[in-house]
Amino acid sequence: MLSDEDFDAVRFAGDAVEYVDQRLLPHTVERRQARTVEELEDAIRTLAVRGAPAIGVFGAYGVALLRSALQDDAAFDAAAARVRNARPTAVNLAWAVDRVRGSADMLAEARAIHDEQRAVDARIGEAALELFPKDATVLTHCNTGPIATAGGGTALGAIVRAHRAGRHLRVFVDETRPLLQGSRLTQFELNKAGVDATLIVDGAAALTMQRCAVDLVIVGADRIARNGDTANKIGTYGVAIAAAHHGIPFYVAAPRSTFDFSIQNGADIPIEERPADEVRGSAAHRDAAVFNPAFDITPGRLIAAFVTEYGLVRPPYADSIPALQDRPNIAALAPNA
Repeated sequence: MLSDEDFDAVRFAGDAVEYVDQRLLPHTVERRQARTVEELEDAIRTLAVRGAPAIGVFGAYGVALLRSALQDDAAFDAAAARVRNARPTAVNLAWAVDRVRGSADMLAEARAIHDEQRAVDARIGEAALELFPKDATVLTHCNTGPIATAGGGTALGAIVRAHRAGRHLRVFVDETRPLLQGSRLTQFELNKAGVDATLIVDGAAALTMQRCAVDLVIVGADRIARNGDTANKIGTYGVAIAAAHHGIPFYVAAPRSTFDFSIQNGADIPIEERPADEVRGSAAHRDAAVFNPAFDITPGRLIAAFVTEYGLVRPPYADSIPALQDRPNIAALAPNA
């Protein structure tokens, strides 16, 4: 079982950025270090570090490290761009890299981003409490806990906060194919937190809503457009459609850094396609053609509310989401920051 220290998924280690290799969880807890641009890029691309907020923190520390190692500005610019573009869908990575690069003290800024993420996650958990009735049955998809945020977690952090507040939740966890972030990581984190969690195959989500009296669905996000269209792990869109059909509220928990105020709708969100072998697995036809998008786009009209560090954001999103852009930074939100 992971200790609280082990749950510090990303941290700066002086001459390296240290991280828990998520590919090996839950059976093996191994900390690795990235020192070069190649190692930083590889950790992100291969999902050794994953989760939009976590790769933002990791990228921030990585760029600060590269600045200290690369005195040539052109070489640094090229290396920072490689980190920034290591995964195209999650906006937190580009946001964090740009913020660090625009600061006078890059390492101090990276540390500030990490500290703010911890504070943001705590506020998201508090803001979400009102969404969980006592003895609620909840369904979630993918992984949004401390491992995925380098803080306390977004959607999963909200679930754990509600559990600790005495809501006595029952949680259904989609296994989340093809890489099983739900079964490997979410089930593991919920078990550690003492939450009643039941693992289901992705295809059972609709039946679970129909037969098991699900009260709400809550997930995380990788990028959110100004109109509320939301990119998240592949399969989320189908879960949202099923929730809408059954009259179940569908919530998205995400920090402001996941909102991309520069894009109007989901059509502008790039969708990463992953290697075919992630899907082929042990299938008999090793040469089968494969379409393996890592994310899908859930239309904003299917989302009942966003849970942010500023509270609940509700429709109409064309008004409420752009308003987030002008809210004060989390560091100014005393006393909880």
